[in-house]
Amino acid sequence: MAKYLVIVESPAKAETIKKFLGKNYDVMASNGHVRDLPKSTLGVDIENDFEPKYITIRGKGDLLAKLRKAAKKADKVYLATDPDREGEAISWHLLEALKLDPAKTSRITFNEITKNAVKQSIKQARDIDLNLVDAQQTRRILDRMVGYLISPLLWAKVKNGLSAGRVQSVALRLICDRENEINSFIPKEYWTLDADFNIKGEKKPLKAHFYGTKDEKIELANEEETNKVIDSVKDEDFVISDVKISERNKKSPKPFTTSTLQQEASATLNFSTQKTMRIAQQLYEGVAIKGHGTIGLITYLRTDSTRISEEADSACREFIADQYGSDYVIDKIATDKNTKKIQDAHEAIRPTYVDLTPVVIKEQLTRDQFRLYQLIWKRFVASRMSYAKYETTSIKIDAGDYRFTAAASKIIFAGYMSVYQNADDKQETDVISSSISKGEVLKTDEFEKLQHFTQPPAHFTEASLVRTLEELGIGRPSTYAPTITTIIARRYVAREKKNLYVTELGEVVNSIMVKAFSTIVDVNFTANLEGLLDCVGEGTVAWKTVVRNFYPDLAIAVKNAEKELKEIKIEDEVTDVICEHCGRNMVIKYGPHGKFLACPGFPDCRNTKPYFEKIGISCPNCGGDIVIKKTQKGRKYYGCMNNPECDFMSWQKPSGKLCPKCGKMMLEKGNKLVCMDNQCGYVTKKEQ
Repeated sequence: MAKYLVIVESPAKAETIKKFLGKNYDVMASNGHVRDLPKSTLGVDIENDFEPKYITIRGKGDLLAKLRKAAKKADKVYLATDPDREGEAISWHLLEALKLDPAKTSRITFNEITKNAVKQSIKQARDIDLNLVDAQQTRRILDRMVGYLISPLLWAKVKNGLSAGRVQSVALRLICDRENEINSFIPKEYWTLDADFNIKGEKKPLKAHFYGTKDEKIELANEEETNKVIDSVKDEDFVISDVKISERNKKSPKPFTTSTLQQEASATLNFSTQKTMRIAQQLYEGVAIKGHGTIGLITYLRTDSTRISEEADSACREFIADQYGSDYVIDKIATDKNTKKIQDAHEAIRPTYVDLTPVVIKEQLTRDQFRLYQLIWKRFVASRMSYAKYETTSIKIDAGDYRFTAAASKIIFAGYMSVYQNADDKQETDVISSSISKGEVLKTDEFEKLQHFTQPPAHFTEASLVRTLEELGIGRPSTYAPTITTIIARRYVAREKKNLYVTELGEVVNSIMVKAFSTIVDVNFTANLEGLLDCVGEGTVAWKTVVRNFYPDLAIAVKNAEKELKEIKIEDEVTDVICEHCGRNMVIKYGPHGKFLACPGFPDCRNTKPYFEKIGISCPNCGGDIVIKKTQKGRKYYGCMNNPECDFMSWQKPSGKLCPKCGKMMLEKGNKLVCMDNQCGYVTKKEQ
């Protein structure tokens, strides 16, 4: 009987697949990549037309020997690594490293680890797609060039251990640009005006909002304008000029892609992108389920397609009709209008068996596995369900020259919301009485006027950064989580309560990248490069053409930067703080959390101290020095030197000037000075 060897990436995946195949199949794991570019050198022969130099990854020698021995005994070898560029490249490296006979070696892929999918993939075995291998190889070489040519400059400029990356540096720039937007944002005052109307037979008054005149919407800029409206309408009759009742549909959500799964898991489960991908990987590779054995519970987790196979679509529709009724089955699925950046190699993320409901398998899953599986299952089922239907009521109320409006809606058919609701699907609580009719006159003695200030753009969260990277076409599903993990691990960015804040170290690195390597951190350039990688994968562009065009500009930029960075290299700044151990003047050094004081006698003297940079402004509370401080995660703020006795702190730099309106400290925001008391709202131009 013929013997077959199937090689996958992970032991968990191997264990799951082994149970689907007969005794004549041996399933082994490569534990990821087996070859890579060397860590100690660039690993790309520039003089020899950019040929990569691959070596066996340290520690993989014994594993390769076992795989080679098993391959020699096999009549046929199936390479079953993940169904994407990275998986294709791992299969090619296995072919090369194990010296496999191409005639006896085939590539198989499956989007879900189920018995049918695995057996079907063997029937559809093919050769390795060298175009996909070249696309991954191109990405690896470009990333290696950026990292290995630019990182040494960062070591010279700031400190050892820093790094630059083709995608991570763009992500860092996006965060820095957002931080600059927030810091330079000037709040703008505006007011809202509501009126409460008592409706006959109703306990709850009808709340209407000021709209403007009958012809145009008006924004109320200050209290004076608001009072003018109140004075004008308070003695007028409020006449209902229009009542409109209509229906609207809310579309069913699309099934998850990698990006949308990461965003929704962050919003509803409070998962980091890294945690989401780790748990999704477990669900994909296989979990022991009572009565089923070890099976993969979801399809492949790295995808930017919302496509679903006909078989899965049909099974889901049957399940919905059986459980909820035929009215809940959607007639037609809306297709993506913008498919420019979508790689449709495999399906959206969905459960492999729709009848394995979360409740049925809850006891076999960990808490986090259950929560993520439930999210994926509900979203998939909802995507095949009818739209939710709302009845909306809107009314216009005129008083003299001005108009107020009120609107409310109620669900008349839940549709997909019977299964799945996200934050945007919250039901409205306002209800408008059905007895209200056009021409009715209402009276009010109560107005509610409120002062507001416009808010700055929100800080990036992991979820919103992923969404932005995807919208801009930067990176691919497999890169989002590692990119964010890297910039946090390098301490360029701090994560506090979901928000991402740039640290001082991140600001320094970003300023170098923007000044010396503007092309590398240019959003459009990086997105266009992703497009070229897609072309390489499709076989329409040669991979070396991309590298040949990329390298010369990078090399010139590095040479120019070497000259400029030598001139602006930061030397250790000597302070007047004396080391109590040896008497030397301590110097300012950079560490993972920014600046600190260190003795220049290192390594003989290893004394260090926290460094607090004075800004020359006295604390408005106690008169002490205001200094630049950092949170535990590296975010910069301004605090009093006398802390904890004095609790003064500010995220913006204090100006030293007091607000003429309320007497509190004015803060610097761009070219403006803003009162630190938001309720005061005083703003003036900063003197140049």
